[in-house]
Amino acid sequence: MSDYLFEAPEVKTIPVKGEDKPLPIRRIFCVGRNYAAHAAEMGGEVDREAPWYFTKSALHAVPSGSAQPYPPGTSNYHHEMELAFAIGKPVFRATKAEAAAAIYAYGCALDMTRRDRQQDGKDHRRPWDLGKDVEGAAVFSPMTKAGEFGVEDQRIHLEVNGESRQDATLKEMVWSCEEVVEHLSRYYHLQPGDVIMTGTPAGVGAVEAGDKITGGIDGLDPIALNIGAPE
Repeated sequence: MSDYLFEAPEVKTIPVKGEDKPLPIRRIFCVGRNYAAHAAEMGGEVDREAPWYFTKSALHAVPSGSAQPYPPGTSNYHHEMELAFAIGKPVFRATKAEAAAAIYAYGCALDMTRRDRQQDGKDHRRPWDLGKDVEGAAVFSPMTKAGEFGVEDQRIHLEVNGESRQDATLKEMVWSCEEVVEHLSRYYHLQPGDVIMTGTPAGVGAVEAGDKITGGIDGLDPIALNIGAPE
């Protein structure tokens, strides 16, 4: 018999290259407006004083190659290609060196977004949850350990049905991964399994049922998502 009143939720995980066991996802933090060109295309500006964040539920994570239905409540569902990284050791109020040492692995990610619901939040000064925290909208490829990948000026790109939509380099990020950990750890006791999505470059756009999304970052496993019919 279960120890709980209802069945406990599944622990969502991400494979790590070279490891027999996957990484359990604890929390998902997302950096907002971390590429100036994307901020501009959304009608905003980068906050250069400090990074800022929103979150996604770990229960909404799905693996690369999944088929996910077009979500309810939107007519403007957008792709956002991102670099993600996972924390591998507890860190709180980290120095930059401690922040760098806490990064365990890197991988490709998709932050799928109900753009119309996000815009509702902006227009009415309300949270973005309906726009960002969408079932099946945090997509992760297998990760590569930090000792085997260093963030420099690698190409980051995304295609829809083979047509290029996003094409930039990681050098365009305003806040580095280490700076994000250093800042975020002022507000949270970061723990192993916390995953941080670092924002998307310019070129975001809508997808429809039947579309196939592919993307990649040089040196990391690629990512893919198939958009199915709405339920």
